[in-house]
Amino acid sequence: METVNIDNDIKIFYVTARSFPAGILEAMQKLHSLIPFSKDRKYMSVSRPENGGEIVYKAGATELEAGDLSKHDLNSLIIKKGPYYCIEIHNFRKDVTAIGRAFEELIVQKDIDPEGYCVEWYSNTSESVKCMVRIKE
Repeated sequence: METVNIDNDIKIFYVTARSFPAGILEAMQKLHSLIPFSKDRKYMSVSRPENGGEIVYKAGATELEAGDLSKHDLNSLIIKKGPYYCIEIHNFRKDVTAIGRAFEELIVQKDIDPEGYCVEWYSNTSESVKCMVRIKE
């Protein structure tokens, strides 16, 4: 586990999964059908308990320029800047369950932000994902 810093707030537009974890793939597929791939776009999904404890998963992406995703009528949220605990998983498609195991390790840290998200930041140039949780400041 390492600590990384997100220097600026990141606004993502997202598709909410119908259920967790079963609806994740469908949400990702819908997001990618709406938003054209770009190596310059950030693909970041988030999850956390909401509505009385049920985990809600949101597959998201950033705009390349202001307004380029507004035509899709997607909701948006802000991933807060600041320090994050991070576990990077290489070749995650070979073992997708490694993402869940990484978050199990991350969420037991004593100083995580209780209002933060579990963040998956997907690389556009490799088969890696950074699993991150925000550290309380």
